[in-house]
Amino acid sequence: MKTTRTRGLGGFTLVEIMIVVAIVGLLAAIAIPNLLKASARSQATTCINNLRQIDTAVQQFSVEAGKHVGDIINYPDDLTPYIRLNRQGVIPPCPAGGTYALNAVGTVPSAVCSIGTTMNPAHVQQ
Repeated sequence: MKTTRTRGLGGFTLVEIMIVVAIVGLLAAIAIPNLLKASARSQATTCINNLRQIDTAVQQFSVEAGKHVGDIINYPDDLTPYIRLNRQGVIPPCPAGGTYALNAVGTVPSAVCSIGTTMNPAHVQQ
């Protein structure tokens, strides 16, 4: 009588699976902090670019409206025609949740973010 041996299905051992999980965990431990840093840098860069656009709009509005040093500008109503608006039809906000405020005409910088230097990297024009 002929007997046939059936081979068991090939699979991974527990040790092999544990090694793969450890490697994936190590890669995640390296990648996640770098991803968070890149996200913070991106938010700061976007905020600084928004501040530059607001600063340019303040200068344009001041010249066209005949504002003098020390005059106050109504934000955002006075600047809306001078800035490219987002899809919601408003001046783009700080991506990190900060709010923009204007200083008096002639003050450098003319626009500041409420986050300022409290985060790293800072939300400050240079």
